[in-house]
Amino acid sequence: MKLSIDRAALLRALNHVQSVVERRNTIPILSNVLMKAEDGVLSMTATDMDLEINESVAANVSNPGAITAPAHTLHDIVRKFPDGVEVELELNNEGTQITVRAGRSQFKLSCLPVSDFPALGAGELATSFAVPAASLRALVDRTKFAMSTEETRYYLNGIYLHHAEQEGVQVLRAVATDGHRLARFEMPLPEGATDMPGIIIPRKAIQELRKLSDDAADTIKISLSESKIRFEFDHIVLTSKLIDGKFPDYERVIPKGNDKIVECDPKTFTSAIDRVSTISDGKSRAVKIALQGKQMVISASSAESGSATEQMEVNGDTDIEIGFNAKYLLDITSQIEGEGCRLTLADPASPTIIQDNGDPSSLYVLMPLRV
Repeated sequence: MKLSIDRAALLRALNHVQSVVERRNTIPILSNVLMKAEDGVLSMTATDMDLEINESVAANVSNPGAITAPAHTLHDIVRKFPDGVEVELELNNEGTQITVRAGRSQFKLSCLPVSDFPALGAGELATSFAVPAASLRALVDRTKFAMSTEETRYYLNGIYLHHAEQEGVQVLRAVATDGHRLARFEMPLPEGATDMPGIIIPRKAIQELRKLSDDAADTIKISLSESKIRFEFDHIVLTSKLIDGKFPDYERVIPKGNDKIVECDPKTFTSAIDRVSTISDGKSRAVKIALQGKQMVISASSAESGSATEQMEVNGDTDIEIGFNAKYLLDITSQIEGEGCRLTLADPASPTIIQDNGDPSSLYVLMPLRV
């Protein structure tokens, strides 16, 4: 195998594929990236056995071939080359070492055989549909912060994606929860998604998808089965195993009887919570919200640091005192991009619904704290 390629193009592709490779591996081949060069294209694949990414990039291929090379080392080398150089990759006759050249620099890296490289093998992906890249980014952003990190409840360590119906309209809905807060986002059901199974996309796949989608063109193709999902856009294919578990009945968590409604400016609200929470204690970062008519008082206190209060005007007419984890509250309010934020409350011990007045596609539920 021998080829030359623009450093910027190679680095961009390596940035994407090496991100999947774990830094510590007990299986040596999983530290490597599979590179195949033929017909003017260099194809690179990396996997951790649960997630696989493949990216193709144009190259001047003088000798076709394939090999695997250390992903992070190769990425670091190419990253440190100067801008604008041509990078040359050449495999020795034995297939055991690849030479990386650019300008006056030359590196020789040990390789492992292609036959050792595992294939994730997606199998048949019966359901296939396309979504706008901007909509998929919104779906991920509005829900990913609520994914759980507790390994014991592994079925919450991702986003639940499924076909649902909202007021007679068919929608594609994403839900994430960690037991303390819940985030729900929905968009019009894409053509071809009617018969899709309900699936849980793992956290790592979500994180990689979000990074990759920043560079995506207008549309992302999604193909899935009950055990795997594949995202395709531009010259990138991301394939992931799905979480094998049952997502809980999230509808039971969304309160139906909350009758106290307060509306406020989300930017003012977010800034006030952020400032007051500076003084709050420990992990809970508790803040208290006291509502009295059109007045909201946000407060926090700490035995070590002191206390803080801030007042703001709201639209509403209700009296209630309720506590929240400030970080969880900020995670939600930072997603509200419109001019109005609505809080629908019941009592200090019941979950609160938070919504963007101008965007019915999102809904958030937050459990209160005792303060």
